[in-house]
Amino acid sequence: MLAIISSIIVPTREKGTGITSVIGSIMYRVLELNPQLQPFASDIDLRMFNYYNTKHRLMPQGGSLKDFANAHEYFGIHRTEEGWVYREWAPSAHQLYLTGEFNHWNQTQYPLKKLDNGVWELHLEGKDTLWEGCKVKTIVDANLTRTEHIPLYARRVVQDKETITWCAEVVDDWKAFPWTDADFKAEDALFIYEAHVGMAQEEGKVGTYLEFADYVLPRVKKAGYNTIQLMAIMEHPYYGSFGYQVSNFFAASSWFGKPEDLKYLVNKAHEMGIRVLLDVVHSHAVKNTAEGINMFDGTTWQFFHDGEKGDHPTWGTKCFNYGKTEVIHFLLSNLKFWMTEYHFDGFRFDGVTSMLYHDHGLGTDFNSNDKYFSMNTDTEAITYLQLANELIRQVNPNAITVSEDMSGMPGMCLPIIDGGMGFDYRLAMGLPDMWIRTVKEKKDEDWDIGQMWGDMCLRRPGEGTVAYVESHDQALVGDKTMIFRLADANMYTDMNKDCHNPIIDRAIALHKMIRLFTLAGGGEAYLNFMGNEFGHPEWIDFPREGNNWSFHYCRRQWSLLENGFLKYQWLGEFDCDMIHLVKEHKIFDQRMADLMLLKAPEQTICFYRSGLLFVFNFHASQSLTNVLVPVPNEVDYELVLSSDDAKYGGQELAAHMTYPVKKFDGQNYVELYIPARTAMVFKEIK
Repeated sequence: MLAIISSIIVPTREKGTGITSVIGSIMYRVLELNPQLQPFASDIDLRMFNYYNTKHRLMPQGGSLKDFANAHEYFGIHRTEEGWVYREWAPSAHQLYLTGEFNHWNQTQYPLKKLDNGVWELHLEGKDTLWEGCKVKTIVDANLTRTEHIPLYARRVVQDKETITWCAEVVDDWKAFPWTDADFKAEDALFIYEAHVGMAQEEGKVGTYLEFADYVLPRVKKAGYNTIQLMAIMEHPYYGSFGYQVSNFFAASSWFGKPEDLKYLVNKAHEMGIRVLLDVVHSHAVKNTAEGINMFDGTTWQFFHDGEKGDHPTWGTKCFNYGKTEVIHFLLSNLKFWMTEYHFDGFRFDGVTSMLYHDHGLGTDFNSNDKYFSMNTDTEAITYLQLANELIRQVNPNAITVSEDMSGMPGMCLPIIDGGMGFDYRLAMGLPDMWIRTVKEKKDEDWDIGQMWGDMCLRRPGEGTVAYVESHDQALVGDKTMIFRLADANMYTDMNKDCHNPIIDRAIALHKMIRLFTLAGGGEAYLNFMGNEFGHPEWIDFPREGNNWSFHYCRRQWSLLENGFLKYQWLGEFDCDMIHLVKEHKIFDQRMADLMLLKAPEQTICFYRSGLLFVFNFHASQSLTNVLVPVPNEVDYELVLSSDDAKYGGQELAAHMTYPVKKFDGQNYVELYIPARTAMVFKEIK
């Protein structure tokens, strides 16, 4: 097999890359970092064979994926010198037509001409034949039936409020946006603020791109986050899907405004030094035919697998055929489009676990390595993800990609040449589950600090991880955010600063500790869903029949944080100071923290990372005195952050002072008083 690889392309390997030539075969770095995978070396070889072979199939004459992924520039509706041109790929269709306001919705007046390889084309003479905002649809004759569809490469899709039907609007692609971000350079460390534009405002309505840019971005900047991750941008007919049932892959959601409004948002974020990631959904597509891409040419297999394999068993959506050249072309072009047209700085890939396995990872515990390398593994999806990551770096070498994979697939976040899949980070999806189990199922006195620390450290060597406390799913009605699990209904009555309630006191103390513990120990990047940083009290409930189609709960109440009378301010200020402190000390430069002290019965743990000493006492009532905590360097320490500070609602039991280093038997120590249910951070004084 390796000989076949060499006949297609021989990768160049330089000294120091971590890749070693072993008697004519290749030892990929993924195996060096994970020696327990040696029995599966042939599977890694197969992974790389598929990658090189597919690239050769896509580009037999060579070239770059950046030059290959240009479907959006050829297909769709575009202005020309003479007028307009419209092209589609619909291999099984009998005939295509373009209809719309420009011809009073005559369905058959403008037929497309069939070219080679299933491509259809229509030239419209005259620059005024179509116009910006002109509503259009595609009429498809297939299977002896004439049906209406949205053009596959439509850049704006809108819903008629009266008929509730969707149609495309022409976008003049000659109209340039005045970008000012040519010199944009983001911070290296990743502090992600995950957000949904439509529910980011306080009013009970759908928020807009412009409102988010003008009113939310400044809050994100002030809070210290340097990256926003936007959900629900790709067009979706059902608002309540959180954007995860995409219908039109090249259209920015019209719920929130026009394409130029989204460009304004991204441009303004860049002006503020904030990178913007798109939550991209290439794991599946909505099954709708009139609104989506399903059965555009009269078949399910145009983009998706046929039969049961093409239907997701739990999501009710369609599953892409990642082995098909035209599907790869469509999806790769989609990634390039969002980066070049809207200047997105990378992607969070949704539903990667579902892509990786034929059973979509449903019910599999992934407790042994053989489950990553079996007949259940969708090797074509792995190849697609490798190609996607390569393309993204060719378009923007500084782009960031994050994988939502709960299986722990080896090599997910290693460079492709190392036998990996090319992502920068994977989401630490086990951490929110761990916190739910801990808070929901255990009494405070039963919290196992050692096991919690083990979960923080459970990540693959050499691969980046995004740590987070709670997912956006926990903010939805029917689930609970961390603050709601800790405080429950007391949040509605006892969050005034002058109100004393032991349930609220506990909730606020643990909320701060849990977030700092996760940020400091759980990964090489950090994520927060909007509002959770200050303990937003209400869930998100989308407009539906059960709530009389209300937008009341589809919002974020920023005033709770900012009015100065409520305890949410304490949580928000702690989160802000926590983020700024660890950013200042470049905490992620040290990949794994050094455990310095673990006292399991006392539920106390201390660890060191990038010049900071983190100290946690999770015990409900037992404060510890005269604790000698080992430290790596012979320097004094200063308390720089305490969850017990008065500005965060605490009692000021920890003294902000210099703690001199002490030496015993050649080991350095600092002697600390560690109050119960308190987190503290000390910095080295050099």
